[in-house]
Amino acid sequence: MAELPIAEHPTALSRCSGRFTISTLLGMEEGSRGPYAPAEGAGGDNTHPTHLSGSTFCTRTFGYNTVDVVPAYEHYANSKGVGDAGKGRPSLADLHSILKPDPGRLRVPVCDPQRSNGAPETGPEEAAGELGRDPVPEPVRFGWVKGVMIRCMLNIWGVILYLRLPWITAQAGIALTWLIILMSVTVTTITGLSISAISTNGKVKSGGTYFLISRSLGPELGGSIGLIFAFANAVAVAMHTVGFAETVRDLLQEHDSLIVDPTNDIRIIGVVTVTVLLGISLAGMEWEAKAQILFFLVILVSFINYLVGTVIPATAEKQAKGFFSYRADIFAQNFVPNWRGPDGSFFGLFSIFFPSATGILAGANISGDLKDPAVAIPKGTLMAIFWTTMSYLVLSATIGACVVRDASGSLNDSVAVGSPGCEGLACGFGWNFTACAQRQSCRYGLSNYYQSMSMVSGFGPLITAGIFGATLSSALACLVSAPKVFQCLCRDQLYPLIGFFGKGYGRNSEPIRGYMLTYVIAVGFILIAELNAIAPIISNFFLCSYALINFSCFHASITNSPGWRPSFRYYSKWAALFGATVSVVIMFLLTWWAALIAFGIVIFLLGYVLYKKPDVNWGSSMQASSYNMALNYSVGLSEVEEHIKNYRQGPQCLVLTGPPSFRPALVDFVGTFTKNLSLMLCGNVLIAPRKQKMPESRLTADGHTKWLVKRKIKAFYTDVVAEDLRSGVQMLIQAAGLGKMRPNILVLGYKRNWRTASLQSLEDYVGILHDAFDFKYGVCLMRMKEGLNVSRVVQAHGKSFQAAGDAPELGAPCRCRDPLAPAVDPSAVAGEQQASTVFQSEQGKKTIDIYWLFDDGGLTLLIPYLLGRKKRWGKCKIRVFVGGQIHRMDEERKAIVSLLSKFRLGFHEVHILPDINQKPRPEHIKRFDELIAPFRLNDGFKDEAAVNEMRQGCPWKISDEEVDKNRAKSLRQVRLNEILLDYSRDAALIAITLPIGRKGRCPSSLYMAWLETLSQDLRPPVLLTRGNQENVLTFYCQ
Repeated sequence: MAELPIAEHPTALSRCSGRFTISTLLGMEEGSRGPYAPAEGAGGDNTHPTHLSGSTFCTRTFGYNTVDVVPAYEHYANSKGVGDAGKGRPSLADLHSILKPDPGRLRVPVCDPQRSNGAPETGPEEAAGELGRDPVPEPVRFGWVKGVMIRCMLNIWGVILYLRLPWITAQAGIALTWLIILMSVTVTTITGLSISAISTNGKVKSGGTYFLISRSLGPELGGSIGLIFAFANAVAVAMHTVGFAETVRDLLQEHDSLIVDPTNDIRIIGVVTVTVLLGISLAGMEWEAKAQILFFLVILVSFINYLVGTVIPATAEKQAKGFFSYRADIFAQNFVPNWRGPDGSFFGLFSIFFPSATGILAGANISGDLKDPAVAIPKGTLMAIFWTTMSYLVLSATIGACVVRDASGSLNDSVAVGSPGCEGLACGFGWNFTACAQRQSCRYGLSNYYQSMSMVSGFGPLITAGIFGATLSSALACLVSAPKVFQCLCRDQLYPLIGFFGKGYGRNSEPIRGYMLTYVIAVGFILIAELNAIAPIISNFFLCSYALINFSCFHASITNSPGWRPSFRYYSKWAALFGATVSVVIMFLLTWWAALIAFGIVIFLLGYVLYKKPDVNWGSSMQASSYNMALNYSVGLSEVEEHIKNYRQGPQCLVLTGPPSFRPALVDFVGTFTKNLSLMLCGNVLIAPRKQKMPESRLTADGHTKWLVKRKIKAFYTDVVAEDLRSGVQMLIQAAGLGKMRPNILVLGYKRNWRTASLQSLEDYVGILHDAFDFKYGVCLMRMKEGLNVSRVVQAHGKSFQAAGDAPELGAPCRCRDPLAPAVDPSAVAGEQQASTVFQSEQGKKTIDIYWLFDDGGLTLLIPYLLGRKKRWGKCKIRVFVGGQIHRMDEERKAIVSLLSKFRLGFHEVHILPDINQKPRPEHIKRFDELIAPFRLNDGFKDEAAVNEMRQGCPWKISDEEVDKNRAKSLRQVRLNEILLDYSRDAALIAITLPIGRKGRCPSSLYMAWLETLSQDLRPPVLLTRGNQENVLTFYCQ
């Protein structure tokens, strides 16, 4: 801990017994010593004081004064990224540097002696009261019974329970019906376990299914499922409402009381019903919950009414319809299947029943309205699955033991027991249904009468009331779920034009606009009144959600991310994978064409989000998986020996860009030939004293990375803090990369101001080139006529960086700012102006001229070849120039053409330069001599010892002997410049072999004079390239 000397200060301690602000800690104005100020001679850098990032501190922890704070809730609440400073927690710099008050960052102490329990410091009401506002009303929150279990049970129960389960029991028999039920429940139970695991892995907010999937698998899959899930719920409102309307229409038809006609009656009743449901929803979640409880009670009463009816002795009318109370022989007959009709198959009946097992997401969809979603969702969902499963099993067993499959419903079919000519089980009970059974014209019985539950029950209208309750409760649940999910999706802004619907109203942030949109969609489909075509697609949308929830659980488990720590332990990743697979299989079993449509829509929405790349970061398991895959591949790559054909999968470039936005042309050029091929790493050297820290380094790094992403450059950014440029570049050269993914080429800009810059910076610049060769790096040096550095333009737009003036064309240095200055905003760095460069435009039918003067292993050829493969450079013709003798031009040309053909580069235009060794024009020689004149030692050819003594402290000086010894090489650069001007004046790019100055024998000023002479007066960009003298090209296949 960072301890402070203990001093008595009763006033301060009386103000706050547990935590206090830095102003209390220091107690006095800046510059004076407070009672808790550090003692004289305390360790730390007094020249660089820091201020605290937190606002409150503990005074007496474990018996002494300290800046450290004990663990508390607010330190971890609302943290979004690694390294986010928690509220009240001091930064690392606060703990090991000298404290200095910063009044602009302090606040009034908050006294709370009971702060050790880890609860939040203040609630919303207290915070509002402190600001002088009225307390915010507490939003309505539900527990696991009222908020999840009852809601899920109501959504699971539906008309299939009342109207189709008896018929399924007659078709499949009790045994296979139980199997169908248990198979369906297996899928929903596994999904429920996956929901439980995901919802207990951190704090769950509003958004339900969309929130769970998007925060687990990322915005791509989460966004697509969220949109179709919200739409599916909106259409499901219409489906359930039409089911209710059809039942009411049938009742009206029985009593000859139709409003208009059967079709329009459904529309009228449906619109009125959904309008009433909308009013309940708009009244607030509390009224909606009361309505759901009412529906729940109605359904329970209908169940009890049915069970009571099964034990009441059957009347003659009920016996004529096939009901004989509990009979063992009826149970035995109905225990085995009796397939009938086109749907008479196991999977046919399974596809009919399975939708009645869905609806388990109703509770999760209102996650934002639950008191504790992490407890309510697992407990309520699993209990709902259990109780609804029991109800299905009991209903199928009881009705299968009471009702025969075929009955005529006619009281005249009663016969004496044992009458001849009577066939079937009913004969033993005094009824002869043989005639209608043989003709398959029976109107009653389990196989023929959908209202068997109503017939069996003690009071038939209660079953009708149960049907009403089941349909209306499901419609109401979907009417609430769709806006809640859609509101969260709108707030995340993954898709355009939907943000309008994200606004919430009232204490529960009710999505009023979402309710109205859902209402419009529901009314539209009710008016269509043809839901049979859309229903299979909706069912498949729900199954898509189940599949992705299970896959989310599996994927989060398989990645072994340290962030996957669900408090619900009763799940299995393999069971989740099984559930996801089965959900997809069931989609195709239900309706294969609807499954294809659902997948098509999901893939389309997924592709849109992938294309748009929304600026969100939720720490999804996809990110963890990407990290694991990258790590595994990188480690595996370390075990693979390098091969010339791969050249480490292309040139791996360390680009000295400085802040990338300062040298966009250099970034664009290297990004062009490394994109999707090889490593590009933008390096920046922050020049600062060794002890000076860089508090904004990480922030600006994020900003530069975002700038690269915005420019669509696939590259990394890294920076180092060093005392000078050369030592910083040495750090980058040695430490950059990971395993085999390490740079092998150093790319930098040409130092245009080498004649006017400080002579030490000149020495450092040339030293960097020597360092690169020492570390077996290739070197690419880019020169453009207009220069590379646009930092002055960027600064003119109010940006926060300032490039080092001593090396404006070298892509590295950046002066560190005052640590007490305001922190750099990464969004401002990322938003810096995207300057256009020549490398962003189409190059047209120009030429790329390669002057392969010396054999460097082939790098001079490889980079232009990679450029030529890109679309912007594809129309350029590549020409290769090599030196030769005038009397052997044809032979040398054939030899080079043959060599290039073996490299399979596709370079066919080769030019021999026979006049490369001619003497340059006198005026150009004179210009070179004038260029090096200010750097000459003019020692009069003295011996080496005398020259070294004269050159003490200025190693860049050129002795007369060095000028004489390097005369031929100097004139060659002059002559090459003349050739470049003659042949390549209009080229798109000139690539030429970089001359090398021998270390210790060629002064830096002489070497820079060579580069200046070689590349001066050229309009096209010039790339001076020198490989590390190892092969990067081969013509062998192995």
